[in-house]
Amino acid sequence: MQQTSSARQEYPSHWEADVVLRDGGTARIRPITADDADRLVSFYEKVSDESKYYRFFAPYPRLSAKDVHRFTHHDFVDRVGLAATIGGEFIATVRYDRVGPDGLPASGPADEAEVAFLVQDAHQGRGVASALLEHIAAVARERGIRRFTAEVLPANTKMIKVFTDAGYTQTRSFEDGVVRLHLDLEPTDRSLAVQRAREQRAEARSVRRLLQPGSVAVVGDGRRPGGVGRNVLGNLRHAGFTGRLYAVNKALPEEQKDIDGVPAHRSVRDIPDPVDLAVVAVPAEHVPEVVTECGEHGVQGLVVLSAGYAESGPEGRERQRALVRQARAYGMRIIGPNAFGIINTDPEVRLNASLAPQPPRPGRIGLFAQSGAIGIALLSRLHRRGGGVTGVTGVSTFVSSGNRADVSGNDVLQYWYDDPRTDVALMYLESIGNPRKFTRLARRTAAAKPLVVVQGARHGAAPQGHTVRPTRLSHATVSDLLRQAGVIRVDTITELVDTGLLLARQPLPAGPRVAILGNSESLGLLTYDACLAEGLRPHPPLDLTTEASAADFHAALSRALADDTCDAVVVTAIPGVGEVSLGDAELAEALRSATATAPAKPVLVVHVELGGLAEALSAAAGTAPQARPSEPAPRPAEAGAGSRGRPAAPPALPAEPPAAPAGAPRDARRIPAYPAAERAVRALAQAVSYARWRREAADPGRVPEYEDIDEKGAADLIHGLLACGKGLTLGAEETCELLGRYGILVRRALSAPTPDAAAAAARTLGYPVALKATAPHLRHRADLGGVRLDLADEDQLRRAYAELTDLFGGPEELRPVVQQMAPRGVDTVVRAVIDPAVGAVLSFGLAGAASQLLGDTAHRLVPVTDREASAMIRAVRTAPLLFGWRGSDPVDTAALEELLLRVSRLVDDHPEVVAVTLEPVVVASSGLSVLGASVRLAPPPARDDLGPRTLPAY
Repeated sequence: MQQTSSARQEYPSHWEADVVLRDGGTARIRPITADDADRLVSFYEKVSDESKYYRFFAPYPRLSAKDVHRFTHHDFVDRVGLAATIGGEFIATVRYDRVGPDGLPASGPADEAEVAFLVQDAHQGRGVASALLEHIAAVARERGIRRFTAEVLPANTKMIKVFTDAGYTQTRSFEDGVVRLHLDLEPTDRSLAVQRAREQRAEARSVRRLLQPGSVAVVGDGRRPGGVGRNVLGNLRHAGFTGRLYAVNKALPEEQKDIDGVPAHRSVRDIPDPVDLAVVAVPAEHVPEVVTECGEHGVQGLVVLSAGYAESGPEGRERQRALVRQARAYGMRIIGPNAFGIINTDPEVRLNASLAPQPPRPGRIGLFAQSGAIGIALLSRLHRRGGGVTGVTGVSTFVSSGNRADVSGNDVLQYWYDDPRTDVALMYLESIGNPRKFTRLARRTAAAKPLVVVQGARHGAAPQGHTVRPTRLSHATVSDLLRQAGVIRVDTITELVDTGLLLARQPLPAGPRVAILGNSESLGLLTYDACLAEGLRPHPPLDLTTEASAADFHAALSRALADDTCDAVVVTAIPGVGEVSLGDAELAEALRSATATAPAKPVLVVHVELGGLAEALSAAAGTAPQARPSEPAPRPAEAGAGSRGRPAAPPALPAEPPAAPAGAPRDARRIPAYPAAERAVRALAQAVSYARWRREAADPGRVPEYEDIDEKGAADLIHGLLACGKGLTLGAEETCELLGRYGILVRRALSAPTPDAAAAAARTLGYPVALKATAPHLRHRADLGGVRLDLADEDQLRRAYAELTDLFGGPEELRPVVQQMAPRGVDTVVRAVIDPAVGAVLSFGLAGAASQLLGDTAHRLVPVTDREASAMIRAVRTAPLLFGWRGSDPVDTAALEELLLRVSRLVDDHPEVVAVTLEPVVVASSGLSVLGASVRLAPPPARDDLGPRTLPAY
């Protein structure tokens, strides 16, 4: 129903939002109310005369009382004003006034409004107006307004650019010395692309401000050694942080001016210079005071190590909400609370604002962990040289987000996407707060660089400190959707590191063909079997015998790399026996020099009891970093009071490995080494799958158009059905009618409450027929005997009817139906569901035990392309049954793909269709038959990914 100003609206709190601005800072957008009169006057006084002239087209030094009343009193329907605030004060405003065709004030159903902005000069260029335009446009659409008009002076080029760059369909004219703009507010592909590009730049810069600060203050440094704050201060010092460093302790004696040589102050306010980042390590009850000090001093971001928040229960959860609201009010972003910290190994920064006593070596891997304990394990695993995956590969940046109350994995992905120092992204996630956005960002990131993810808490609730959107999808389904987005999904942190090191060191394989060579026949056979188990295509292993020399390895590897039928090589090595003892350094150099001849093919080494080989492989490649002369030796972990859920004294990382041998080229290729064939091959299989996804992502296919689809007719039908109630499961006739609008034909099933009715139904449909019990406990349960097939005449039908009623009870319990027999084929199931966290998901599997018991089902996000539909059918383990398994006739997979595409179109075009089930779908050698269908309608769930940019609400 059209809303009008005659029904004055309550304060629309759902319009309130926190946004990230172009420079990475944050602001709060909210409706302007009558209580904002003083704020509006104060704001206007800070606007330059030129900006006022651009807004009012004339000198306008101050607002009259009438102006203030007009700009602060709104009905939130025909007249709406929004303000962007920082620290509670206005920095920009926007308003619209609904107008009629004559340009005069109007109410609904008029669908046009005049819009005007005013941005404080100190905040111009931060993207405030662009963010306000997105939000005021969303408000206008909600209130039935479809177009904005704006009059702008030609000299006001910044505001003209705000409108023209927004991506909306628009027209522009020049009349009476004024540029007149008309914007159609319906989102377009371009406006959505513009919005997401701005989102990426803003969120990436907000993380960059945290990871690349020019100055850091550690708040909560103990006066004596020990304690979290004092440890972090020492870690920053020992890492050689290149910026300014300050210590803050409110209990500091006035005569004490430093802590461990670092300038010390009693309050952040006392620091004479700007502070970019504050590391907060005080008890939770004192954090609000610290946040206020930081906000008033202009600090850009916080790393909150303090515990006692949502992980501690309901009271802590409310304390966490208050923390986020307070920080965002000052334009600051937060990592934490209950965080382990952040690290940036860039030589220009050298930031170790974490509890790790020693930073990892510089490298090309980005690391994100929601758990501090797992973060320690990953840093140690990547750092050390022996046991597990070996060789030297360093880290570009490390973020341990703790409760991820604000900055999350999504924000870090935005940063890594265009970070030139990160080639591979590794993530340990215990929860995904916004799966729909994560999937979108992951797909874009994976198209540029590998993204490897391991999920904790897969079979239970998310950690208590995490805010997670409810989802009805299983972990297996979510994993399937992540793989569709190009995410390399692994099950353990060991696999996370194994796969990450391979991707960081070697090129992507062109295919699944693997050459195996080495000096152990048994190890070669193990590797061969592992390749087959992972779906690779291994060549027979080449046994060089235990007497093989380094030259033999070099020659064999060179031949394998030159072989056009080989896409990757696995080298197996065991200690030499007899007179020939293969030296680690010698073998490593032989392998490295051979790989130099074929840089486009990956090489992996499986080593057994060759402790020095991994080090030699990295050393031969010249990748072992040498300690800087000024770099201190690793320190033992300092004793200190740890916060809840975090180690009190994190273990020191292993010592540096030996430096590269003299003469080793610095840009030579690194060869990853693995202690077990299964681990090496599993990592290689992940790389093969990812490389295939990259190739396919370059041509994702298309969403076909079908001329027989009646989208408008379906929309009218849905609207009429929903008018009867908020949510309903359609009856058989309505289901068939709606599906028929999209070219999905369901075979008629006629009710048979009596034997005579069954006989009449069979005569209508034509023999042969099937008699089915449709009671919930018997539906789709042929194994229980509730179905009789191939009934050729009335006698057979009546006998079958009597048998069913004798076995299962009267017709009122059985709910029998008669349906014409479909051609023989393979029974399948097609489903679509709208999940509140992920969105529309299409699923496919074979009917019966395969999908119900074994979970053999493929899933894709809607809309599905033709290539994705084809891949879905082939993704289930029982797919051979569709393609002529054991001499059976192949079924019509083209018809099945078309059905998947039509169902995808239906739920994508009409979000009110919240669930569709087609079961069974019998796919024959020619065509298919949909024998059962159900559809559920409900008001469409909110799509936050299509609305204006906003941070998660707190």
